[in-house]
Amino acid sequence: MSPLVTRLLKADPAAIAEAGVILRAGGLVAFPTETVYGLGADATRGETVAKIYAAKERPQFNPLISHVPDLAAAERLGVFNADARALAEAFWPGPLTLVVPAAPGCAVSDLARAGLDSVALRVPAHPVAQALLRAAGVPVAAPSANRSGRVSPTHAGHVMGDLDGRIDCVLDGGPTQVGVESTIVACLGDDVRILRPGGVAREEIERVLGRKAAAAQADAAITAPGMLASHYAPNARLRLDATSIEKDEAVLDFGGRFADVQAASFDLSPTGDLAEAAVNLFAFLRALDATGAETIAVAPIPHEGLGEAIRDRLQRAAAPRG
Repeated sequence: MSPLVTRLLKADPAAIAEAGVILRAGGLVAFPTETVYGLGADATRGETVAKIYAAKERPQFNPLISHVPDLAAAERLGVFNADARALAEAFWPGPLTLVVPAAPGCAVSDLARAGLDSVALRVPAHPVAQALLRAAGVPVAAPSANRSGRVSPTHAGHVMGDLDGRIDCVLDGGPTQVGVESTIVACLGDDVRILRPGGVAREEIERVLGRKAAAAQADAAITAPGMLASHYAPNARLRLDATSIEKDEAVLDFGGRFADVQAASFDLSPTGDLAEAAVNLFAFLRALDATGAETIAVAPIPHEGLGEAIRDRLQRAAAPRG
């Protein structure tokens, strides 16, 4: 693709208004959400969505999340049953994506939906994201603002490192707060299925539903973002659930397990706080990858709460790459 001059703009009202114009004109804008930075384009136009795939070098069978400012806007694009509406009312705005049947005449392009008869929708909570969506006046397709398969960005500098020269501008709204992507929940029939763990824990979803939610099937077709087996991958190999450190390994620690090890090391949370670990995850993976280590040993992460989302990201980063 032809190089662009990518502008890094402080996310003030003037810059947000300008970014809205860029989106309406068919450009690409990276912006902060409460989870990670997203790479936005007008979701209603296949040609602008194609620019996202080109910039990210993303497989075209992987659908994109369309971001809207509120539930009313989402209901113009998708069909919400009682479960979907209950989850939307409980967690929107927030780090939850709902996959629902596309409404008749759904404005989200076939390319953004990867040809599926469903649509993935989210109402982000970040004030910059909210202001941008209202300035743009269109649904904004926005996967994470990084090259496909690389670590997701939690700072504007991460976006520039991956996409400088590939997109029109980056709105710098500071570091993101949640640090892992949204939880993706499919409400496509009688059951509710968690397709990707994320910023809303399974326990919270099941509390609202009043019953257990099903998990994604291992051999299921790609029906939502984040379902590729190898995803969020640094250059280094990841060795998960490490209980000791081998020579020349870098260390992604948790809870101070390896505090005395003499190696390149970052601790996701010395106090064992999973929310702090989620915020630090991608930035620390990037920093360790930049050391040039061939292997990153990862301390065990608990399975409960946000630990499920963190482990999901790490397992995808550690998966064999085709």
